[in-house]
Amino acid sequence: MKVILVGAGPGDEELITVKGLKAIKSGDVIIYDDLINKNLLRYAKEDAELIYVGKRKGKHSYKQEDINRLLVEKAKENKVVVRLKGGDPFVFGRGGEEILYLKKHNIPYEVIPGITSAIGVPEVAGIPLTHRKVSTSFTVVTGHEAEDKDEKQVRLRDLNGDTIVILMGITNLEDHVKELLKNPRRDENTPVAIITNGTTERQKVIKGTLGDIVKKAKENNVKPPGVIVVGEVVNVLDITK
Repeated sequence: MKVILVGAGPGDEELITVKGLKAIKSGDVIIYDDLINKNLLRYAKEDAELIYVGKRKGKHSYKQEDINRLLVEKAKENKVVVRLKGGDPFVFGRGGEEILYLKKHNIPYEVIPGITSAIGVPEVAGIPLTHRKVSTSFTVVTGHEAEDKDEKQVRLRDLNGDTIVILMGITNLEDHVKELLKNPRRDENTPVAIITNGTTERQKVIKGTLGDIVKKAKENNVKPPGVIVVGEVVNVLDITK
């Protein structure tokens, strides 16, 4: 009886860790999210039970409370349960909530980190989040408005990091841009990149500024999932001398 929380990485199946892949191969039950690379399920045992619990905006196959209960129920059947999450379990993956529920019910668990899309996706797109000459800090936030209004909401206008990374922010892009521009450190010339389907063959990168990124996103029919990067690092590797 055990639950293993595994980070599947940012999209490319080869970016999962060796330890994460080993866990998938050992699982009696694989409970997986929407944004994982489905090719990873090929490594599951032939008799493994595969359960999809993906969540997209307005389309939730399971509520978080249901997922928590499912983890406990399957573990109590004396099975190895692999909770497969996109990116990293603890970076907006609600892994902490699941572990608290497991601890409450005395279920043994293990956490296997994954490459978070907040870092991996910009890297593959040629955007380093830090660079000695332009950025010595970065901040990662969620751009998803909480359904539970009691949850803490991030005010983008208050963020002063050199680089801002927004996950799950494409749907509310226009509102995010308005908020970012309320910070005196940023103006309409501040570089922005939107990376959709990062690290996969369908990856697309749209670059612009806070002044024109909304227009460019509409022109290119940009849809989630994607990562938004704000700051001078967006263009730092484009400079050739």
